[in-house]
Amino acid sequence: MTKTITLAHGNGGQENNLLISEVFYKAFKNDILDKSEDAAIIHNGELAFSTDSFTVSPLFFAGGDIGKLAVCGTCNDLAMMGAAPKYLTCSVIIEEGFETRELEKIVRSMKKELEVNGAVIVGGDTKVVPKGSVDKIFINTTGIGEVLKKGISSNSITKDDIIIVNRDIGCHGAAIFVAREGIEMSSSLRSDCESLFPQVKALLDANIDITAMRDATRGGVSAVLNEWAKQSNICVEVEEEKIQVRDEVRGICEMLGFEATALANEGTFILAVKKEDALRAVEILKTFESCKGAAIIANVTDAYTKKVVLNSSWGTKRFLDTPSGELLPRIC
Repeated sequence: MTKTITLAHGNGGQENNLLISEVFYKAFKNDILDKSEDAAIIHNGELAFSTDSFTVSPLFFAGGDIGKLAVCGTCNDLAMMGAAPKYLTCSVIIEEGFETRELEKIVRSMKKELEVNGAVIVGGDTKVVPKGSVDKIFINTTGIGEVLKKGISSNSITKDDIIIVNRDIGCHGAAIFVAREGIEMSSSLRSDCESLFPQVKALLDANIDITAMRDATRGGVSAVLNEWAKQSNICVEVEEEKIQVRDEVRGICEMLGFEATALANEGTFILAVKKEDALRAVEILKTFESCKGAAIIANVTDAYTKKVVLNSSWGTKRFLDTPSGELLPRIC
């Protein structure tokens, strides 16, 4: 560990993993935490429990705002464990001088997204701090969900599984960058910020045999796949041409030297499903308007140990590593 915390320690990649393992996991080690899932499974496997904090800048962006993000983020973590979001708490730290009108707009966004998930806010906390102590408003949400399908775990992926992504990638990271830099674009680029429980429920209702799910937030698709490779001691071989990337996102990546697979998402998730259910899972996802780009993107193999391999459209191979450094701070 470095002697001081840097922005890179919040990137969802290598530095973030090191911070969590060397400081927090080291102090709080227990069997539930060691599983490193999107949400903790508690109460004899009947409940999922998760918490998240949101500091996005700017607060309002194409496709959402910090309020929508705060509800989606926690509800999505619960959904990734096969749970229906039920009860949330909401804690806010507000900077002195923040406009009440903007706060009301943020709360309305939260209310709307709670309705999508069938969840309610049952408690919270409010702190107001002197001007300059925080940047406008920070929000924390904690959620409890009812587990609808037990046994979903990123520690259980095998060669019997196929890897699927539910839509095109990188829209959130690209949209935040455009909003932050004030770039004028003649396109419909929007954050993918969206509640994922309706998609997950459709898969569960169809009895799709799901091994694992993970929403690809900070660190993007590459961070998720590398975490899975390490957790399940597998090799994930990705077909690059199968991953859908919008032209606007690809253009921003080329301009800035980013990789779309490392950009943050807020409505994109990765699934590991049994081979016999893979095509049916894609078909179900494509019934959702935002998921027209749903596709099988990878196979699980034993070619390497705990590695992700990217097979390019040119016939070459390279390792897709966990992102390092900080692409865009304050992304969520």
